[in-house]
Amino acid sequence: MSSGTTGQANVEQAVPLFGVSSMDASRKFYVDGLGFVMTNKWIDEGKLRWCWLQLGGAAVMLQEYRPDWKPDGKLGVGVSINFLCRDALALYREFRSRGIDAKRPFVGNGMWVTSMTDPDGYSIHFESATDAAEESEYVEPNREGTG
Repeated sequence: MSSGTTGQANVEQAVPLFGVSSMDASRKFYVDGLGFVMTNKWIDEGKLRWCWLQLGGAAVMLQEYRPDWKPDGKLGVGVSINFLCRDALALYREFRSRGIDAKRPFVGNGMWVTSMTDPDGYSIHFESATDAAEESEYVEPNREGTG
């Protein structure tokens, strides 16, 4: 195998594939809750089994387990996906307005971070660069526009 940069230049995107227990619950979470758009899908025996979801330049794939394929143990354990974005605080507000239980943003490693867990236990994080002090916590402005 050659040691050139051909492979490095050829790789364009990494897309996680989440095995899910309920495509309906996961679709609602990612599409209705987080704002992903379904751009491709696989219908098998009249049922949505797999889909490609896009949000800006990021994507995830979901595939529903059939009862005979489902792994033993709890799904999502140890899996954490981090989406880098322009404004994690705006996404936090948007997600909360859609009923997603996004955690209050905090600053870690120079980034605002808001986190949530999907219906199967996968840990999802949205992060954006900031110069705010480490460990700062986001304080929502009050309704009168102050604070």
